[in-house]
Amino acid sequence: MTTRNLTCATTAGLSRAVRALAREHALDPEVRGRLVLSAAEAAGAALHAGRQAGLEWAYDPGAGLLTVVLRTPGDTGPSAADLPMAPEAVTEDEVVWRLPAGPPVDAAEEAPGDEALAAEELRAVLAAADALTAEHRRLKDELEETNSGVLALYVQLDERDKQLRTAHGQTLRELEDALRPPLIKADGLELAVHYEPAGTDAPTGGDLYDWFVLPDGTVHITIVDALGHGVTSTRSALNVTHAVRTLALEGHRLQSIVARTDEILHPFDRAVMATVLLARIDPVTGELWLANGSHPPALLLRRDGTARYLDARGRGIGFPLPGSETPLTERLAPGDLLLLYTDGLTESRRDPIEGERRLIEAAHKHLQSPIEEVPGAIAEDMHTVILHPDDTLALAVRLTGQ
Repeated sequence: MTTRNLTCATTAGLSRAVRALAREHALDPEVRGRLVLSAAEAAGAALHAGRQAGLEWAYDPGAGLLTVVLRTPGDTGPSAADLPMAPEAVTEDEVVWRLPAGPPVDAAEEAPGDEALAAEELRAVLAAADALTAEHRRLKDELEETNSGVLALYVQLDERDKQLRTAHGQTLRELEDALRPPLIKADGLELAVHYEPAGTDAPTGGDLYDWFVLPDGTVHITIVDALGHGVTSTRSALNVTHAVRTLALEGHRLQSIVARTDEILHPFDRAVMATVLLARIDPVTGELWLANGSHPPALLLRRDGTARYLDARGRGIGFPLPGSETPLTERLAPGDLLLLYTDGLTESRRDPIEGERRLIEAAHKHLQSPIEEVPGAIAEDMHTVILHPDDTLALAVRLTGQ
């Protein structure tokens, strides 16, 4: 491997020397142009300061590599990132490039002039730039086409999602309707109910109700709030309502039903926990009996506007010592409104005491409304701000006296 070198005092002389050695080793015109510009920039500061730049190059035929070393005396070394062609090494006074190249060739004919070679390099750079522009345009067109396809796919997926949500919602509504007992007819009573699940992904949760007319003509109402949400809690609540209905129709005393229900369900579902409120109403006399199992108290709103909570005592199903104490008795007058509910109605703001106060205000507001509007309107007023989402059940009973 033969090393050659020379000394240059001007930028033009250095550029001619680098261009000549690059052509001698058949470097591509674009690579040649980058090398010429890089050498001129690397030695520019030293040459402008009146110093000379040394140029040394050697060709390794075994590796097919051309090593070009530019020496710039003084602390004038350039930054590798600033050069058109990145060097392999940069020090304070030396820049090194190693390039794939062919062996030196002695041209038989006269070499083109420096301007002609520079023009050739410029055309090569412009051709490379044009190729990059064309490739950029092609990639941009492909990206736009891909984006159009992706957008169309999103539209299809969104439409499909809407269809699935519609079908899912219809199924959930049908399931919710199947869980509701049919509206009963009892002369002298008006009844209505409102249910709202905690989330939109399930039609119901652990809040359920049941109502039916007993053989003696009294109306039985069951309100259940099973622990949890979703289908699992719904199953527990259904088990409770079915057991209560069976016991009530068999003639068990009201105060014994909660404890007996716990005895029946415990061997089959040891995890069930539920609060229960049982009500019996005589549509003729207006007499009311309430048995409780850890459930929020019923609200009685008289026709004259007076209101109070009917706080019966008892412990819920799955609780220690489940069962009800002596039923609370009351007598309804025509126009009185009885509201049975679950804690999702009064605890949406995490303050049950404040919720009970607001519930009285909401009930006053809708006391004279048609019964079918009362539960939903009260729930809407109570849920203007929801800090604690929970299943909500509100059931309204009004004695008509007819």
